[in-house]
Amino acid sequence: MAQRTDDRSPKDLIAETLREEILGGGLPAGQRLIEESIARRFGVSRVPVREALAQLESEGFVLTVRYRGATVAQAPRTDGLGLLQVRRGLEVLAAQLAAERRGGASVDELAAVARSERPVRASDGPSFHELVVTGAGNSQLATMLADVNRRVAWALGDDRHGATLDHMAIAHAIVSGAVVQAGFLMEEHLRKDEERFAEQE
Repeated sequence: MAQRTDDRSPKDLIAETLREEILGGGLPAGQRLIEESIARRFGVSRVPVREALAQLESEGFVLTVRYRGATVAQAPRTDGLGLLQVRRGLEVLAAQLAAERRGGASVDELAAVARSERPVRASDGPSFHELVVTGAGNSQLATMLADVNRRVAWALGDDRHGATLDHMAIAHAIVSGAVVQAGFLMEEHLRKDEERFAEQE
């Protein structure tokens, strides 16, 4: 039985746990998700399990078939380019908002990236793109981007490629308050991911 160790509701805990297992490959496509078994695992009734599965279905991770119940959906790679385009739009906005706030809550870490004193992929902290979103200071944008990034990771795997010089330039624009430049540089940076994806298709 999974033990609750935080303030998340049972539905949220179940949804987040199953989502992570789907993204990580622990629950492969086609795997049946049996309400009773999940309820026993989390020590809850079937009500929050149904709610969690409904949420995951709305996110595209679960498919419910009448008389068969819920199964893990197939990763929709055909939507890959569309997902990358949506992510680009949201991350450009995040860079612009962060620049308006000159890095906001992430100013010190973004300044370190700009000076190449902080690794772009610090193993013990947030990624560069997470720093930008935090710097934007917009919780709605952060929620939307987290959802899109989960979908990208599921459909395409880890498509982030090292681009230290890009990140340094974007970080410099953000901490300098150069809104237009920050948005432009982020857009050019993320278009490269889309081009790589298109070449693989």
